[in-house]
Amino acid sequence: MNTRVKRLMLPLGGVAVATGMIAASLTSAATASAAAPASDGLSTTQAAAMDTVKFWTASDGKSLKSATKFTSDAAVQGKIKLGGGDAAPDGKTGVVPPIGQEKITPTKVKNVNLPKTIGKVFFRLDGKTYWCSGSSIQGKYRNLVATAGHCVYDTDANRDTLDRWVFIPGYYQGKSPWGIYVGKSAYTHFDFANYEDFDSDYAFVTVYNGVEARTWKDVGRLGDNVGGQGFSWNQKIGQTVYAFGYPAGKHPDGDQPFTGQTPKYCYGKTSAAGPVSGFKAEAQIALKCSMTAGASGGPWIAQYSSTKRLGYINGVTSLVGDTDGNGRFDFATSPYFDSETYSIYSAASNLASGKIGK
Repeated sequence: MNTRVKRLMLPLGGVAVATGMIAASLTSAATASAAAPASDGLSTTQAAAMDTVKFWTASDGKSLKSATKFTSDAAVQGKIKLGGGDAAPDGKTGVVPPIGQEKITPTKVKNVNLPKTIGKVFFRLDGKTYWCSGSSIQGKYRNLVATAGHCVYDTDANRDTLDRWVFIPGYYQGKSPWGIYVGKSAYTHFDFANYEDFDSDYAFVTVYNGVEARTWKDVGRLGDNVGGQGFSWNQKIGQTVYAFGYPAGKHPDGDQPFTGQTPKYCYGKTSAAGPVSGFKAEAQIALKCSMTAGASGGPWIAQYSSTKRLGYINGVTSLVGDTDGNGRFDFATSPYFDSETYSIYSAASNLASGKIGK
């Protein structure tokens, strides 16, 4: 396996700065972290990170409240068929266990309890503020976020990362119940960052310790506060997953059933997605789902426990589309998480971030 990892530094002060490309031959999981050391200029200053917090919290969170869902053209135009495609395991199945609720005994519950790990990713692009969906995911330093690649990397402008990137778990109407987490470094697949290949439309972002919005006080690590979903790769297509996200956009027929204020979910078995040439997508998986723009980057969680509110992230929402041409989105897609995905996750998950608050 020859995985090329794109390592990016998030431009906390609003200026896109690339830290260079890692073109590494990752022949096994053990070499992944060695190929992506924590040095080489990846760190940003505490002052720059705090400036990003101030940007989002100024005027009682005006920029957060005015942000809109990010579409990034991630909707398949016209009718599309499911099935086919090249999604398939490229090695042994693997899992990284979740963290956060180890002492809770799973029980059967009637309702689906939403995970504490999910939230909104906020960023600025061309002077406007946007959001996507994302989730805390387990990492060595409990500081990692999983989301879609197009919610981190600006494919249209062909530059490195979106400006003033933060993650807010449990976000609701300007409130950040567990703090604001400023992005420090982002990892995505070389093919997505350079060729806009949506077969690799995922990203793993390390974040600083959270900051309380009003006092700018340090509130600790992301994973310690909300837990972290597990991670799984090379799974069999056809397993049952929950897809979570914050949909807000309109359907093609103009109907707008979601507000984006509260998270929603879809539930079902994955299937192979048909190729979508406009996004260079040939190896994605699909799920019957009516979520719209805004859900991008939300986690697909297998073996989800409503008691623990944890499971294993096995995908992130990438595209939405219409299978029967009736003007309603009825499916979502995710990149298939294989051994290359694990290599990129592993490179990100072994990096510490530190604190920026008081």
